[in-house]
Amino acid sequence: MRLIPSSLALLISISLLIASPCLARRTWNDTGRGTIAFEESWATPEIMGPLSAVYPELLADLQDVHNQRLKRMDENGIDFMILSCATPCIQAISSPSLAASTAKSVNDELASQISNNTLRFGALAALSMHDPVEAAQELNRTVKELGFLGALVNDYQQAGDNNETLIFYDSPQFDPFWKMVTDLDVPVYFHPRVNIPLVFNLSYGHAPFLIGPSQEFPATLSTHVLGLCTNGVFDRFPTLKVIVGHMGQRIPSDLYRIDSRLEFQRRNGLSMKQTVRSYYHTNLYSTTSGDFDTSLLLFHKSQIGLDRIMFSVDYPFESIEEASGWVNSLGGGKGNNGSKGGGNALTLEELLALKRNTAIKIFKLND
Repeated sequence: MRLIPSSLALLISISLLIASPCLARRTWNDTGRGTIAFEESWATPEIMGPLSAVYPELLADLQDVHNQRLKRMDENGIDFMILSCATPCIQAISSPSLAASTAKSVNDELASQISNNTLRFGALAALSMHDPVEAAQELNRTVKELGFLGALVNDYQQAGDNNETLIFYDSPQFDPFWKMVTDLDVPVYFHPRVNIPLVFNLSYGHAPFLIGPSQEFPATLSTHVLGLCTNGVFDRFPTLKVIVGHMGQRIPSDLYRIDSRLEFQRRNGLSMKQTVRSYYHTNLYSTTSGDFDTSLLLFHKSQIGLDRIMFSVDYPFESIEEASGWVNSLGGGKGNNGSKGGGNALTLEELLALKRNTAIKIFKLND
């Protein structure tokens, strides 16, 4: 057997370290003061489907990475943006095999799209959640081979021949997936989706204007997130990190009633070891995406702590300009102004935590 000279072996080892996203130290556009945004959507015409023809301007913004998106980032002080597949993405594919193959192709395409500017862009994986083991394997691949920073799931996975089976991720069946998440030490972002027609017709047929962000999204997604709590996912995986956008889909606004009523359920067999409030100190985070209201931010600060809240926009469904103008209006002074405008609502340390420092820690950008 021919041995490789030690000097050549050393060069090969160094080359592999440089080439591997999971082994090389990440370099990103860290100005020390700019924001990090990570509920930011990207899509292809194939993912958008028929909506591509209905909303061509939206599709253009979703597809764009390096032109208008980057220009707006520069103009509004966003140092780094983490992209993910626009809702409902893979969660709307009922065929397990098609969902798995589409997730892989979407992840590969997104990795390709950002590969020439990883200083400014990162990514969250799209996953088929039909099979928890398969989902774990794809997450592992995207983190270790593509350098992704975690995953984003668009609420429940629809399944079945009639598209009317809903798969939630809070049963022990999904423990292999959650084990992989914790082994990799990456967060999973829970994002809302439009409901399947059966649920839509039953719940919103009488009030169609409540679909989407006004009521449908928070009502459905908060139920899924609370299911993670009540079904013991965080008890089984105490280091798991789950991020919920849009100021936590209203959960932090109602913690007293949620926990007080769940306490009564213990006599009926509820076995979760902690309260929902306590999971907000160990497992759950929220973001400001689409909720640019200072009084709400300050209330949630009092409920869960500012260290559990991070900045995001929800671009292109929300305005980068509005989100950035709002967060920068929060001041960084000494006061605690509860007005919508901000003023001196946060200290400088708090403002930097909201804008960037907590996200740097959660996504391990400086590790």
